[in-house]
Amino acid sequence: MTELSSAQARRIALHAQGFARARPSGRVDRRHLRRVLDDVGVVQIDSVNVVVRSQELPLFARLGAHPRTLIPDATAAGELFEYWVHEACHVPIAQRPLFGWAMEHHPRWAGLRAWAADHRRLVDDVLARVRDEGPLVAADLEMRDRPKGTWWDWDDGKRALEHLFRTGEVTAERRMRDFARVYDLSERVIPPEVLHAPTPSEHDAKKELLVLAARYHGVGVASDLADYHRLSHTRRALAELVEEGRLEAVRVEGWDRPALLHPDAVRARRVSARALLSPFDPVVWCRPRAERLFGFRYRIEIYVPRAQRTHGYYVLPFLLGDRLVGRVDLKADRAGRRLLVQAAWGEPGIDAEHVSTELRAELELMAAWLQLDRGVTVVGAGDLAPALAAAR
Repeated sequence: MTELSSAQARRIALHAQGFARARPSGRVDRRHLRRVLDDVGVVQIDSVNVVVRSQELPLFARLGAHPRTLIPDATAAGELFEYWVHEACHVPIAQRPLFGWAMEHHPRWAGLRAWAADHRRLVDDVLARVRDEGPLVAADLEMRDRPKGTWWDWDDGKRALEHLFRTGEVTAERRMRDFARVYDLSERVIPPEVLHAPTPSEHDAKKELLVLAARYHGVGVASDLADYHRLSHTRRALAELVEEGRLEAVRVEGWDRPALLHPDAVRARRVSARALLSPFDPVVWCRPRAERLFGFRYRIEIYVPRAQRTHGYYVLPFLLGDRLVGRVDLKADRAGRRLLVQAAWGEPGIDAEHVSTELRAELELMAAWLQLDRGVTVVGAGDLAPALAAAR
């Protein structure tokens, strides 16, 4: 069985995610977005807008400053669609047939299917309204009979739309001004050659998705590959893929279980990356994998009470070379036109001066991209904060 060092595994993983490639030096357009999607496959969506919506950060990490309309424009052009994959994600339209089984019977939303079965007439009425009235948001249905509570407090209209969204009868785009889902009939949005394409069986679709996950990860353990598209019951599919030569079983130094390598994975000798990573970037969204690859323990603390937070509210890991070397708690002060560093922390053993200089440059690039023309201000705590404040 092939053996890889931990450093080789890190570089394979970062190369697979596009971090061995230099950022574009000129105009960034949809060709560059396609290249990123070839590397990552899905872009996870999140509504938190402390710095910028999270789905924009994987593009910034790989492309640097770019037009912030790239994803909406590609969606409007029929190149992307939204679906529940890792979580809510933007996905290349060509992959839609791989989720036909999920639209029919994914166990993840069995409860919503049961509700829809009990409210069939309401669901049919909502579908008819989408058909007759055109694209609409849940509020257009005016079905709320009580004040809205939490984010996930759905009224019956929203439940019906979400059921139809999961079954693929409707699709959705994001409204720019408030991030709301705008629902429309799939037949009016999805290209017919995709909408009516043959749908693989659940087993065959899972095999293809696992191969894609291996390509995006480069190398990973079985749970890494299953987690990418949130698949379950994958043991038989993975065994078949190894037997067929579509995946290779390998050992990685320091890992406590066998790994799987994509046959096309590149064993890069060097990765010279510099990037701030979204909490939902595929490099770090699986926290056990981040610990396995980088020795980097990372938890998102948005939902943790302030007094119990270790590193801050909206914390982005900092990738330099082939290591995660620090993390920063960021906030876009739009009124003050500044990017605020509310805390900055370094990993053990780093060269704090070098890391701070590179981190400062990346933060200034982000501030300019977000049109925060007063630049970066370090206002908070952390062992890296003094060096970062002094860096120029």
